[in-house]
Amino acid sequence: MAISPRESGQFIEKLSKNVKICDEKITNLSEKLFDELQKGNISPSGFSEHPCHPVANDAAFNWIFFVDTINFCFWSVDGAHWEVNWMGNSYTGYFALCAAVNRAMEEGVNVTDPRVYSQWQLADLEYVLRGDNGVQLLLLPERLDCLRQVGKRLLEKYQGDFANCVKENQHSAQKLLKLIVSEFPCYCDEADYNGERVSFYKRAQILIGDVWSCFEGKGLGAFEDIDTITMFADYRVPQVLVYFGVLQYSKELYKKLEMGELLPNGSPDEVEIRGCSIEAVERLRNRVQQLTHGSGKSLSCNSILIDHFLWTYRRQCREELDAIPFHKTICIFY
Repeated sequence: MAISPRESGQFIEKLSKNVKICDEKITNLSEKLFDELQKGNISPSGFSEHPCHPVANDAAFNWIFFVDTINFCFWSVDGAHWEVNWMGNSYTGYFALCAAVNRAMEEGVNVTDPRVYSQWQLADLEYVLRGDNGVQLLLLPERLDCLRQVGKRLLEKYQGDFANCVKENQHSAQKLLKLIVSEFPCYCDEADYNGERVSFYKRAQILIGDVWSCFEGKGLGAFEDIDTITMFADYRVPQVLVYFGVLQYSKELYKKLEMGELLPNGSPDEVEIRGCSIEAVERLRNRVQQLTHGSGKSLSCNSILIDHFLWTYRRQCREELDAIPFHKTICIFY
């Protein structure tokens, strides 16, 4: 059995050879995060404010589940961006996925219904995820496999509605996390590192985080233990952590990334980047909470919100961040 993402981050960071955390930079970045928190720029409402995201109603559960099932690997080997136009705007990456889903629904395709997507052929998915600039996403056959897998399971056991998975776990994020990674194997994001089975569960955790954010922690989106969810270990947030000096790569690893060398999923370098990212954000969260308590202000911050802020920062400051190489791994987990 794998240890939890939080435990994995601690374990990996202690043994990491090519990735280190700079505590001085943790202090600096946590002060910036605290400042942004006070300004209201870090809050759960950021999710619902984006035009590509669904409104908080019953249909949102299956929309979020569909999107997060194929929420991975938006970069391309040649650097070309997959773009989708919707409502007069052009989107790339994750938001292009959201836009593609919304576009298909407007065209009458019941995209988020597992009775539909569990029966799809590759051509169906290719049509829904067609790029408006001629660029195609990586791993389309693998995305189709994920959708068929989760769709069939959702129909067999949960009446075709992800909301039933949420209801079953009585407002516990950890119980829901265990259900997701056990019932839907394509969400089971684990690796072996120095004799320990470690976990990251990026898509499973972001699925929970998206439900929480969409409903702003209310109703079925209320989780008593939401603060136990860690950051979502992908390829973009580590890039931002390197930019701020929080993560420091060895010369050898940095050179690999500059050269565009692919890191296999589960390789030591890839595991260290992801694990140290989790631990770094946990330290940031702890420091921000200390600053919050010391200020006497009624403010709340968790690892999900820090992840959202850092991920959004990368998109807003893309030109600056492009100078920092990100690690490239072709897999279904992120």
